[in-house]
Amino acid sequence: MGTIKKGILGGFSGTVGTVVGANWRGMDVMRSRPKSSGSNPTPLQLLQRQKFALAIKFQNALRSMQSRLYGERSGVRSRVNLAAGYLLKEVVAEQNGEAVLMMNKVIITKGDLTGFQNLTVVAGSNQTLVFDWEDNSNQMLAQSTDIFCTAVFEEESGVFNVQEGPEQRDATQATLALPDNWSGKTVHVYAFFQNAAQNKACNSLYLGTVAVL
Repeated sequence: MGTIKKGILGGFSGTVGTVVGANWRGMDVMRSRPKSSGSNPTPLQLLQRQKFALAIKFQNALRSMQSRLYGERSGVRSRVNLAAGYLLKEVVAEQNGEAVLMMNKVIITKGDLTGFQNLTVVAGSNQTLVFDWEDNSNQMLAQSTDIFCTAVFEEESGVFNVQEGPEQRDATQATLALPDNWSGKTVHVYAFFQNAAQNKACNSLYLGTVAVL
C-alpha cells in the first residue's frame, strides 16, 4: 500500500486500471486491485460482509454530525473513524447467523458537555414525540443556550430522522414532528445536547422505543 503525498490529481477514490485509491485514517492511499480468489466465501466471511454493510448504511445519515460531535480525533483517526470503530465492535452483532444492530448500545454523539436531568419522551398526536426535561444550566459545563437535539431511527425502513434545535436547554420541553408514513411504527429514540458553537456535545442518551401515534 502506498501513500499519496502530491500528484497531478491528488487523492482519489475508486479503481483506475489495476490500482485502487481510498482514504484511510485521514491519508490518501493506493493499493493494488485484489485478485479474485475463485472460491466461494465462507459463512463467516459472508457474515463479516453483512456486518460491514449494515454498519456503513446505519452510519451514513450520522456522518456529518459525528464529524463534529463524536469525541476528539485520535492521531490520524477522525471522529467518524472512531464512531465507525465503536459501531462495528459494540453495536453490530450476530443473531441466528444474521448481522443485527444492538440499538441500546448505539452512541450518536460523545463528549464532555453536561447531559440531561430527568429526560422523558412520550408519543404525541399526529406523528409527534414530546420531550420533557429539567433545566440544569447551572451544572458543570451546561449552558442555557445548549441546543436540544434528537436522532430517531425507524428500523423497518432503516431511516434516521435527525433534528438539531431550535429548542435550548432552558426550554425544558420540545415537540418533534415525524414523517407521516411513520404512523403506527415503533421507533428508537436518542437525544443529546450540543453547545451553541455546534462543536461539542454530551454523550447521547438512548430513551428506548416509542410507538408513533
